[in-house]
Amino acid sequence: MKTINIHEAKTHLSKLVEAAAKGEAFVIAKSGRPMVKVTMLEGQLQKRLGFLAGKGTVPVDFDEMSADEIAQMFAGTEA
Repeated sequence: MKTINIHEAKTHLSKLVEAAAKGEAFVIAKSGRPMVKVTMLEGQLQKRLGFLAGKGTVPVDFDEMSADEIAQMFAGTEA
């Protein structure tokens, strides 16, 4: 595990946080003495892509739904 002095950690905080979020934990030291360990939060930063998979359906004609009504609205001929 990488150990970084506090001055360097302040200078490169954004880069270090990105690395920690990807699972690269590190230790911040003050005067060569380890002070804190920085790691990613387990389960908190997971991607949410597909979190509703299998929970609903999309109709086959989704792209054509209400096409006539929408065309009438654009043409200014809605009832």
